[in-house]
Amino acid sequence: MKLFFFLIFPLLVFSLEIKQTPIVFGEKRVDLTKEYIRLHYGIEAKNITIEPKIIVLHHTASDDFNVSFACLVDEELKNSDRPEIQAGGSLNVSTHFLVDRDGTIHQLMPLDMMARHVIGLNHNAIGIENVGSNDDLTPQQVASNIAIVKYLQTKFPSIEYLIGHYEYQCFEKNPLWLEKNSDYRTQKHDPSPRFMSEVRQGVSGLKGAPCE
Repeated sequence: MKLFFFLIFPLLVFSLEIKQTPIVFGEKRVDLTKEYIRLHYGIEAKNITIEPKIIVLHHTASDDFNVSFACLVDEELKNSDRPEIQAGGSLNVSTHFLVDRDGTIHQLMPLDMMARHVIGLNHNAIGIENVGSNDDLTPQQVASNIAIVKYLQTKFPSIEYLIGHYEYQCFEKNPLWLEKNSDYRTQKHDPSPRFMSEVRQGVSGLKGAPCE
């Protein structure tokens, strides 16, 4: 199913097409998310709803949509070749949007529920994954990311920040950061500063990462 949204900004009206391509999001993923919140944030959560304050852009490091989607679809992490992620719990990684190389936008899960995509900030961040890697993300993906960010700004006035995944550790001294385990960090390089710069040129009203 595809959804169409007509967004109105000063002197600009455009439509946003979002294809609904859901990952498995049942009771098991909800329970695993609550367990992740308990272990990493020290909160006994009654639900996994979020008030988004940050948009985090990513890339999948694969140029194949099906391969990228397959990494996200299951509720539980399966025999991961990334032990640093496995050590953080059995909840599978996930994201709210997945943007294919031709710019097609797929929404994978409800926007007001927590995804596992960025250490320390999952509880208030919406994630946008892009199929590909730093060297080859496409102009179509830039345009789609700009459109998604503008859509999210209208839907969630609470959003304050737009960051790349590689910038997440800049929040460690920010009140939005909640990770309890000081050893649980991963080195990130996605997406490239070039991609972030191009997306940021197309949007306004959001802060970057609070890096020193």
